[in-house]
Amino acid sequence: MNLPNKITMSRIVLTIFIIVLLLFPFDAAGINMPKLFVNESLVVDITYVIAGVLFIIASLTDFVDGYIARKYNLVTDFGKMIDAIADKILVNPILIILAAKGFVSPLIPVIIVCRDSIVNSIKMIAGSKGNVVAAIKLGKLKTACLMTGIVLTLFYNLPFELLNLKVSDALLIVACVLSIISGIEYYNMNKKFIFDEKTEKIEVE
Repeated sequence: MNLPNKITMSRIVLTIFIIVLLLFPFDAAGINMPKLFVNESLVVDITYVIAGVLFIIASLTDFVDGYIARKYNLVTDFGKMIDAIADKILVNPILIILAAKGFVSPLIPVIIVCRDSIVNSIKMIAGSKGNVVAAIKLGKLKTACLMTGIVLTLFYNLPFELLNLKVSDALLIVACVLSIISGIEYYNMNKKFIFDEKTEKIEVE
């Protein structure tokens, strides 16, 4: 458990805390979380702001752990695996929660989760045949749009909401489009491994 892996594990812990924070029934427990009245039509629940700040910190750890691992040659197989898991745990459950609470369209987590499942399957098949599938630029751009869109959604799209600019929604839509396009690109790059069936000779005694 080297330093980058510890940082990655901290991202998972932070994510669990964010999920609990967003799902905890504060009203039923008799806890009144503060609310900020921005204007007559916009009331901000401080719970989501706290979750947004924690999400930013967790997202930054994704950059830090990779940077340290590469700089000091601390890359491990466990680190690669847990980093990929931590990324999905950070984004997908929070998207689902935001959809369930009406902040985003349910179509967004459906597209993101389905795309991730397909791409991960492609990577697994290609990896089993000795091919390492590296991240592509569109995938990284998708992740940037997705994380920024989630942060803005947790912050009630402020300050853009005051200008009636739906920047958070636009970023999430762009992320979905890039998810589909990058998913197709991953498929085209690795379809030879998917359909390359290698039959093994079976000896019957």
